Amino acid sequence: MFEYLNSNQWLFWLLISLLCLIIEMASGTFYILCFAIGALSSMVGCWLGFPFWGQVVCFAFFSILSIFAVRPVVMKYLHRDEEERKSNADALEGRVGVVIEDVQPQHSGYVKVDGDEWRAVSADGSLIKIGERVRIVKMESIIATVERV
Repeated sequence: MFEYLNSNQWLFWLLISLLCLIIEMASGTFYILCFAIGALSSMVGCWLGFPFWGQVVCFAFFSILSIFAVRPVVMKYLHRDEEERKSNADALEGRVGVVIEDVQPQHSGYVKVDGDEWRAVSADGSLIKIGERVRIVKMESIIATVERV
């Protein structure tokens, strides 16, 4: 097997590239993709007759180059429509839920949104009774400010 890979070094670089692509699919960071690009460039170097040490240098050079040149372009392209990515509690703003414990004027109650329970206060300071539908207008830490729907 090693003799076959030694006589067909391009196949070694192709296997490294495919392995990197498989690992990249699991990670999703686009760093491993850069090593796949480096391996493909080494495969081209093998076809051009570079010695093995030259192929390794080609692999290192193009991997590092693609980390700084290709990855930022790919990341910018993938996130072009996202001005601000909301996560966790911030993503709840605008969602509708149901009151599961009265939200009183001076005290917080609880609402259930998407199966999760959140402490809630009324946006206008009014009483909101159990079973009423509410919309989250603002999240401050773990406390939702809600209004009736």
